[in-house]
Amino acid sequence: MVLLENDAFLTELTRLFQKCRTSGSVVITLKKYDGRTKPVPRKGHTESFDPADNKCLIRASEGKKKISTVLLTLNQILSFQAYSNLLRAHMDGLKKKDKKSKSKKTKATQ
Repeated sequence: MVLLENDAFLTELTRLFQKCRTSGSVVITLKKYDGRTKPVPRKGHTESFDPADNKCLIRASEGKKKISTVLLTLNQILSFQAYSNLLRAHMDGLKKKDKKSKSKKTKATQ
């Protein structure tokens, strides 16, 4: 997995969306990130929560291509509006739910 700066992440994410325009999909995940690269054993695990240390890890993957970035401060998170604009621009390929198949399943189970 490639850890990129915020601007480089956005350009690579745009390329992933364009590559998967006709077929394929891009999977995006967000999670709280504490800076560790290895998991902590459960035995004796105590977690201290400090709101000043909050970080956000954003990952995107398409097949074997994986990219990620870390948002360190609250200012970076708030200024990451280009990410939401990018998602809005490329969400036109979503499939609509098939209501007919859902109603058939519920009737069959009753």
